[in-house]
Amino acid sequence: MNSPNFKASLKSIASYVPKQILNNKDLEKMVDTSDEWIMRRTGIKERRIAESDENTSDLGTKAAIKAIERANLKPSDIDAILVATLSPDYFTMPSTACKIAANLGLYNITAFDISAACSGFIYLLELAKSLVESGAKKNILIIGAEKASSIMDYKDRSICILFGDGAGAGIISLDKENPIIDVHTASNGTYGDLLMTERSKSVEICSPLAMKMKGNEVFKIAVQTLSNDVVELLEKNHIHSSQIDLFIPHQANLRIIKAVQEKLGLEDEKCIITVQKYGNTSAASIPMAMNDAYEEKRLKKGSLILLDAFGGGFTWGSALLHFGGENF
Repeated sequence: MNSPNFKASLKSIASYVPKQILNNKDLEKMVDTSDEWIMRRTGIKERRIAESDENTSDLGTKAAIKAIERANLKPSDIDAILVATLSPDYFTMPSTACKIAANLGLYNITAFDISAACSGFIYLLELAKSLVESGAKKNILIIGAEKASSIMDYKDRSICILFGDGAGAGIISLDKENPIIDVHTASNGTYGDLLMTERSKSVEICSPLAMKMKGNEVFKIAVQTLSNDVVELLEKNHIHSSQIDLFIPHQANLRIIKAVQEKLGLEDEKCIITVQKYGNTSAASIPMAMNDAYEEKRLKKGSLILLDAFGGGFTWGSALLHFGGENF
């Protein structure tokens, strides 16, 4: 067991975004929609799309390399890779985590994927926190990576306007300072059919997958659930929202973000919003937003951060932590 003086800490954050941009004007040519409607309903202006030969593991690897460097580690220092994704390279196996491990030249470490949709990165924080504080692992690489375009129906205007591709990564290690204070995750599978990836009607095992969503229902439940969850997490840890340095939510929809921000009474300058330029990147959205805040020098060593996310399953979660990385 580790000394009680040492706690899990997020020691670095990094991201990778593909170069190709798909903006709302482009989508106007593909489906019956408009830039004005998309902006009003979602706050999204554009999103990034990976190249056809660029896999989820490629996106994750590029973010991982930067995260390892920023933590002043070598790939050989990593003893576990945990990946959250809903768009893995392969339908069943090998896992995206194993592919990333191979890309990094690591062949004898723990590596696996989890499926918690847009809440995935917070689930990873909880897992990694437990593993390093138990002494089972020392340096864990956590990655949220998505090539959502690979499972997107670009004829379905209700959902193709929302999602983009990208990856974010961080390193969890023990430290005496700047701990991950608390993480809460939960689920309710009775709502599973409101947001799902389903197979086409073909009976073939390899038939295409496509994401489907009943947006209005998801919106209502997400706002109520997230508002309650973050308030409960703060109260449990005797922290007032005014003490938060940065609120970095899952970037699903600007209206959801603003509703939770209002519930917390947080000023705009404390709320990190990137949905306008990346869209919803599912499990990658929180670390991507954190990286933007880090490179803009808004996220600093010791910053008290509140995270929240809601996704298919339904899954949801929130986290409270001090950032343990060195300043950009």
